[in-house]
Amino acid sequence: MVRPHLVYHRRYNIGFFGLERWHPFDTRKYGRAYAELRQRFGSRLRRRTLRPARPITRDALLWVHAASYLARLNDRQYLAGALEVPQLQHVPAQLTDWFVLRPMRWATAGTILAARTAMQHGLVINLSGGYHHAGPDRGEGFCIYSDIALAVHALRRDGLLGDADRVVYVDCDAHQGNGVCHAFFNDPRVLIFDLYNRAIYPAHDAKAKRRIDCDVPVSPNCHEADYLAALRSKLPTFLDAIMRTGDVRFAIYNAGADVLRGDPLGGLSVSGAGVLERDQFVLRQLLDRALPTIMLPSGGYTRQSFQLISATVSWAFETWGID
Repeated sequence: MVRPHLVYHRRYNIGFFGLERWHPFDTRKYGRAYAELRQRFGSRLRRRTLRPARPITRDALLWVHAASYLARLNDRQYLAGALEVPQLQHVPAQLTDWFVLRPMRWATAGTILAARTAMQHGLVINLSGGYHHAGPDRGEGFCIYSDIALAVHALRRDGLLGDADRVVYVDCDAHQGNGVCHAFFNDPRVLIFDLYNRAIYPAHDAKAKRRIDCDVPVSPNCHEADYLAALRSKLPTFLDAIMRTGDVRFAIYNAGADVLRGDPLGGLSVSGAGVLERDQFVLRQLLDRALPTIMLPSGGYTRQSFQLISATVSWAFETWGID
């Protein structure tokens, strides 16, 4: 039985001396999406909203991340490069940690909470997270913590996933999820489907591409019809093949909105209605196979990004119920 839940905390939102003017990412889209959902569903939304109690701790980050990498986050030049905001190299790392990384630690805790809750309720959407470029020993592409790998580790650590249980990871962000590939490079229990723009960052990362189990690169400016056709032709076949083993127990859907036509970084040509259709298709494919599923918003570099997230969450509540 699917009972959709939402994970959100006001501390997800990043505001730091006009950071939003230095990077195209809408660092407050999480709050904007939640406000739109609250206007639509009122008190019913509050009853289905979970909040992480605290940001993820350093000890928990060490489940996946190297201690040397976490220490390197104190280097403001390295941090500015990983966040792709050169101006931050002139800002004390402690300030960047408090105003930028701490919200990401809250969101990472939210992804873990979403994973734990999905095992009971079937579908949970975290309004932040999906940091799919972060690897165990590196941060890049505005991704610092590997919330996806940390969530899988938490489920195994809690006994909610057995040691032999497998996880399917579906990434439809316009950018290939190279950090996830590095996190699970030697772990075949995580099965990776990735649909992405072949010509953009991180096209240089050939090693990551070798780890993809179902690799679906599309051409720049790929039109909506071709994009959705690739998804429909590849994802069900992939899921059917891996489900035959009977040991796939959990799914993660990275639903980047940067495939939207006009997104300055995604380079694809999908309408808002097409993004919703994509999300509907992926979630139905996973849930129809009785896979507990979390959805993460990941990328999206237009002012419409929060509306796309809100539209998918609204559809999920209307489809499976919020009362």
